[in-house]
Amino acid sequence: MFRTSAARRASRLARSFATVLDTAGVKVAAVDNGEATSAVTFLVKAGSRYQNKPGVAHALQNFAFKSTSKRSALGTIRESELYGGVLSSSLSREHLAVTAEFLRGDEPFFVDVLSSFFTNAKFTRHELQEYVAPVCEAESTSSASNPASHAIELAHALAFRNGLGLPLYASAHSHISVEDVKQFASSVFTKDNVAVLGTGISQEALSKLVEQTLSSLGTSGSVSSSSSSYFGGETRVDSHEGPQTVFIGFGQAGAFSPELAVLNAHLSTEPSVKWSKGTSPLSANIPANSSVQTVLLPYSDASLFGLLVQGATTEDVKAAGKAAIAALKEAGSIKGEELQKAIAKAKFTAASAAEGRTGIVSALGPKVLSGSASTLENTLSAFDKVQTSAFSSATASLLKAKPTYVAVGDIKTLPYADELGL
Repeated sequence: MFRTSAARRASRLARSFATVLDTAGVKVAAVDNGEATSAVTFLVKAGSRYQNKPGVAHALQNFAFKSTSKRSALGTIRESELYGGVLSSSLSREHLAVTAEFLRGDEPFFVDVLSSFFTNAKFTRHELQEYVAPVCEAESTSSASNPASHAIELAHALAFRNGLGLPLYASAHSHISVEDVKQFASSVFTKDNVAVLGTGISQEALSKLVEQTLSSLGTSGSVSSSSSSYFGGETRVDSHEGPQTVFIGFGQAGAFSPELAVLNAHLSTEPSVKWSKGTSPLSANIPANSSVQTVLLPYSDASLFGLLVQGATTEDVKAAGKAAIAALKEAGSIKGEELQKAIAKAKFTAASAAEGRTGIVSALGPKVLSGSASTLENTLSAFDKVQTSAFSSATASLLKAKPTYVAVGDIKTLPYADELGL
């Protein structure tokens, strides 16, 4: 009953969010369920796949809330604190999101803060050197020191090479200039490349503010990315930080298929009951000092599915990796009740992900920006159409492709791909 309730609530929110207005050339969507706080996100197609120079998208993200022609960086922070608001920015391989969360009624100030970054940011040299570059380097170093995130980053480069394979973070050796950032910003900060998403605010109020603040935004830019192709490959990186890690990935180009989400749900070792091992076919065969986590990363024109294997020793990783590959190969033959259970789990995961404010924006924002149907109902109904034959075919097709294999740790003893049964 809880799963059905969650799916219905998410579906209702999705329907409310589905109304998209083209305001002054910018797509605007909002949902207001009477919350005491509001949030507005400017979502722009400016992820790392679109950057014309490695690291420039990361630098642009960290220029958010710095000096504009309206206020200094310090002024933005102090005024936001006076209003009790929270400002944040995030970057993915496809999107840059700049968000303000605030008390209901303070939307004029915070929409102005967000729009100022898009219309009149100064991009000063001293802010790049003193604030932006150090933060980029710290985030890059943090990601590289985490074996899991480092392995997944390397996996993208192997799987897709260009586009989605471009680095998400600016490395310590990236030579990014203010002119590079300005050029990239001018190409992506255009009306047809931005969507404004609001929660806890009416569509009418948000549209009016967008029309007032983004009227000067350019009408067209030159953002582009090559269509994704999947390649695969193998790499090994010596590391003495964190657990021994192996990422075993499989990718595909084209639109995301619900069968991948069902496969992910079937193999996921995350239990439904606390302290339980769960019912995943992997759970009983993983050594005590190791873990296997499923990873599903859908993009607009490709997907990457993988198994992240970590352990205290390379022997544990090898045993867990063999169990993971065996379970993956057997997954294509499931049917009946097992398949229906995986479908229900995948459906619930998709529905519950869109329940919160952040989930609504991340799940439906890209749909609003791309102009496609911005409701969760289409996603949920797609799971109902998954049949045994289609699921088996999708799993078999995935395994036929060249795997993406990344080993991070003691590369002298960590297993190679063929040692795990690939």
